[in-house]
Amino acid sequence: MKVMLLAAGKGLRLGPATLSCPKPMLEIAGRPILEHNIRLCAKHGLRDLIINLHHCPDVITERFGDGRRFGVRIAYSREAEPLGTAGAVKKLAAEFTDTFLTLYADNLTTCDLSRLIAFHKAKGGAATIALFHREDASASGIAELDSHDRVLRFLEKPEPEEVFSHWVNAGILVLEPAVLPFIPAGRPCDFGRETLPALVTAGQPVYGYRMAEGLWWVDSPADLKRTRRAAQSGRIALPDP
Repeated sequence: MKVMLLAAGKGLRLGPATLSCPKPMLEIAGRPILEHNIRLCAKHGLRDLIINLHHCPDVITERFGDGRRFGVRIAYSREAEPLGTAGAVKKLAAEFTDTFLTLYADNLTTCDLSRLIAFHKAKGGAATIALFHREDASASGIAELDSHDRVLRFLEKPEPEEVFSHWVNAGILVLEPAVLPFIPAGRPCDFGRETLPALVTAGQPVYGYRMAEGLWWVDSPADLKRTRRAAQSGRIALPDP
């Protein structure tokens, strides 16, 4: 199974920390966030990786090369202009001829990817969204689920009065090639703002996997400091070396 690791973001809200460093290359417990995600993929037998690049791309390619040192194979997709989370996938549509996984590589997670993929295959849907319960849902995409875990509604970054769920997009998606026609070609496109709502509206079967595992956003200097402390204290069970 191929995995698309989304690593093109600038991380502007992190200020000087990302001026000359892609956001996924910020270090937690002595390793870049992206490296933790690569090791997580390898741990679950996912070894065919594609990483998209835009901001300071050489920082990533010089660290990981072809991935052999980490027990994986890495290909790169350079973007002259950011294509968004879904646009990055559409650019490489020819690569995704079977079930594939997309992971927002600037989040730190301990998601059981094997369990997530098994859930997706059991449901037989076009897409499965890993969902994390978050009290402040206004900065995330939120999903309403029925009793069979099917997504009934999806809304990106709702206003406070629009929040109808605290199950938010964890940035880990298992997708079928049937999703690709719902992503427009030739322009930037985002999964949360466009593709996932379009799939739901069209009646495509989209399911939500409610995570019991951990997820840490690193969207601000305070987030980065808090996550580093949690990792240092051993409260985050990071992938084995």
